Amino acid sequence: MNIKIASACGIGVLYLFAGILPAQATDGFVEGFASLGEDTHNSQTINPSEISQEGLSDQKVTSSATKDKTQTDSSIEQVTSVSQLSDVQPKDWAFSALQSLVERYGCIAGYPNGTFRGNRALSRYEFAAGLNACLDRINELIATANADLPSKQDIMTLRKLQEDFSAELATLRGRVDAVEARTTELEKNQFSTTTKLSGEAIISAIGATGGASGKSTNIVLNNRVRLNLTTSFTGKDLLITGLQAHNFLGGVDGTGSVQNSLGLSSSVLSASSARTSFEPQFPGVDPKNLSTVGANSVQLYKLLYIFPVAKKLTLFAGTAAEVSDAFPAVTPFYGEGQESISRFANLNPVVRVSGGTSGSGLASAAGFIYSISPQLDLRALYGSVNANIPQNAAGLGTPLGAGVFGGSSVIATQLTFKPTKSIDIGLNYANSYHQINILGTGLTSSDIGSDPNTSGAMAGVPLGTPVTLNSFGGTFNWRFSPKVSLAGYGAAMFVDSPTVNASTTFTSWMVGLHFNDLIKQGNNAGLIFGQPLYRTDASGSATLADAGVNRAVPYHLEGYYRFRVNDHVSVTPGAIVLFNPEGNSANETTTIGVLRTTFTF
Repeated sequence: MNIKIASACGIGVLYLFAGILPAQATDGFVEGFASLGEDTHNSQTINPSEISQEGLSDQKVTSSATKDKTQTDSSIEQVTSVSQLSDVQPKDWAFSALQSLVERYGCIAGYPNGTFRGNRALSRYEFAAGLNACLDRINELIATANADLPSKQDIMTLRKLQEDFSAELATLRGRVDAVEARTTELEKNQFSTTTKLSGEAIISAIGATGGASGKSTNIVLNNRVRLNLTTSFTGKDLLITGLQAHNFLGGVDGTGSVQNSLGLSSSVLSASSARTSFEPQFPGVDPKNLSTVGANSVQLYKLLYIFPVAKKLTLFAGTAAEVSDAFPAVTPFYGEGQESISRFANLNPVVRVSGGTSGSGLASAAGFIYSISPQLDLRALYGSVNANIPQNAAGLGTPLGAGVFGGSSVIATQLTFKPTKSIDIGLNYANSYHQINILGTGLTSSDIGSDPNTSGAMAGVPLGTPVTLNSFGGTFNWRFSPKVSLAGYGAAMFVDSPTVNASTTFTSWMVGLHFNDLIKQGNNAGLIFGQPLYRTDASGSATLADAGVNRAVPYHLEGYYRFRVNDHVSVTPGAIVLFNPEGNSANETTTIGVLRTTFTF
C-alpha cells in the first residue's frame, strides 16, 4: 500500500523537547580568558570547571534553556479550543495507541530511559511531539521500502490520531518553520562555527600633579583596544588569540609617559607606582630587543592553547602568555577595564614578577591546572622571555637572554582554596632568573633603579648583574555580606645574585573594601590602601636606596566608582594618592585622576 502521511519536520520534536527536558551542559574545563575575563575580563583566567562544549558555563547554558522553556510555556497557555485544555491521560485511548506505536517503531529516543513514560499524563503538546516523531518514522520506513512496513491497522490509528491532534500538529509545524528560518539566518551571518570573537575598548583621561618637584602633567587621552578570538576544535579545548593596539608612550627611557613627566619613573622602561591598571608594562618599546613600537600598532598579545588530558588535569602552552592567564586573581579589584584603576591594586606583586603581567604577551609559557577538588586548585607554569632566539644573546640587542632555558625565565605556582563559601585564599610562589638586575613587575622605580650603570632591583649593584628571585605571596577575599567584601594581599621578594655578594628584600601589602551594586545594581566601587614594593633589607654590596634618595615608606590610597551604563558600556572615575612616592620623602605627595570608559562587545 503506497500511503504518504503528512507530518512536520522531525526537528520539531527536538525543539519542543528542548523546552521540556532539563538542559545538560557538556563537561568542560576552561573559562575564558579574561581576562582573557576575564576582562572577557580583558584578561581571561583559565577555569577548568566552568566552560562547556560551546565555551559557556553550565550556569549560562541552564539559564538559557530555562528562558526558552519559559517562553514555550507562555505560548502553550494560548489555546484555541476547549479540547486543548486537557492533558492526555494514561487511560485515554490515544495515549495507549501512541504508546503502542512508540514501542513498535522506536519513534521516541528523547527520554533518557528510552520509554514513553507511561506512568504520567502528557500535555497535548508533548503528546503531539511524540505523534509527530512517529509520523516521521513511518514516512521514513515507507520511503525506503523497508521490510518492516507499518500494518494497515497502524496506518488507520495514525490517521485517527492526526485528526484528533491536528491543531497541535499545525502549531508544531509553525514553530519548526520559524526555527528553521532563524537557523538559516544565523548560519548565513555567523562569524565562524568554531570561533567566537569578543572585544574591549578603553578610552581614558588621565591627569596628575605632585611628583619629584611639584610637577603637574597635561590631561592626556589614552586608548587600548583588544580583540580576542576563542576557538575550540574538539569542544573541550580552547585556542585563544588576542590582538591589541594602544597609544601609551614610554619607550626605553619613559619619554611621554605620565610617570616620567612626574619624575617618578625609573630611568629605563618607566617602571613606577604611578602606573594605571590598563597601561602595558613596556609601552612604546619591545623589551626583547629594545626596539621602538609605534602608538596604536597592532600587536599579538595572546596566543595560548588549553586542553584537558584527564578529568581533573588540564594542560596549556603558548608563545604569548602571562602568569595571570592561568592564575585566578582572588582579589575583587582585578579587572583592568572594569575595576581598580591602578596597577598596584589589581594583582599580588608575586604574580607580576618577571613580566608575569606585561600586557604584551611577553613570555612563551607552558603549565598545568590540577583541580584537586571544588575547594582546592593547584596551578603552575614555566615561562621564558626569548624562547624564539636560537643564538646567544650577545650582540642581539636584548638584555634578557635567549632560548627556552638560556634566557630570563620564571617558574610560578599558585594554590587556590576556599575554606568557606565566603572566603577565597590564594598562595603564590615564584622562582625567577634574570640576566639583568631587575624585578620585572613594573610596579615601582626600584624595579630597575634610577641609574642604569650602578643601580637596579639591588641598589648599588650594576644593572647588568644577573639576579635570582624567590617571591612569596598570599591573597584573600572575604565576602562578609552579599554586597561587601574585604580583600587584600601580602608579598615578599628575596633578590640575590649568583655572581656577586649582594641581596635585597622587597615587601608590599594592600587591603581594601569592595562594594557590589552600590547605589544602583551593576555599579561597583573600591576603597584601597597599602604599601607599594619597598626595600626593607639589603646586605653585601647592595644598599637600601639609590644615592640621593631620602628613604621613607611609600603608601598608596585609591578610590573608584564604576558606573554601569548598560551591558556593554561602563564609566569609572577614580583617584590615586601616593605618599612618599617611590619610597622617597623628597618626592611630593602625588595625586592622579582617572576617568575610564570601557566598551565591551
